[in-house]
Amino acid sequence: MLFVCARNSGKSPMAAGLMRAIADTKIAVYSAGTNPGTSLDDLSVQALLDVGVDITGEKPIDPQLLSDVDLIVTLAREVRIEPIDGVVMENWNTAEPSERGIDGIERMELIREDIAGRVTGLATRLLDTPTSESRQPPDNGSPSED
Repeated sequence: MLFVCARNSGKSPMAAGLMRAIADTKIAVYSAGTNPGTSLDDLSVQALLDVGVDITGEKPIDPQLLSDVDLIVTLAREVRIEPIDGVVMENWNTAEPSERGIDGIERMELIREDIAGRVTGLATRLLDTPTSESRQPPDNGSPSED
């Protein structure tokens, strides 16, 4: 799965880091930007370090990855990616506290909490997807007819 924001310096690395913390190695997670910057936002890094998630190793992703993943989540209404055959796309209109005059670390903490809730819900959906074994009808204990 791939999280995408505009610069890949704040929201998408935060989402990727939070998903890795929840899903461990059960889900391959990447982040990217439609207009990637050259570094991570220091306050994004700090907001995640405050909850034990380190995203300092996050790097830009090759555009080829867009067609190699099965799910792309964009993290803002202004982030646009053309539909890709076989790839499910979701858009999260994440909170932007700066629109309410909230800046600095408080802004990043609010963004972190918004993204964390969404990532938790997505991880639950992805990790709790029934397998073919769990879709079998329950054994009700009655003898089978032969």
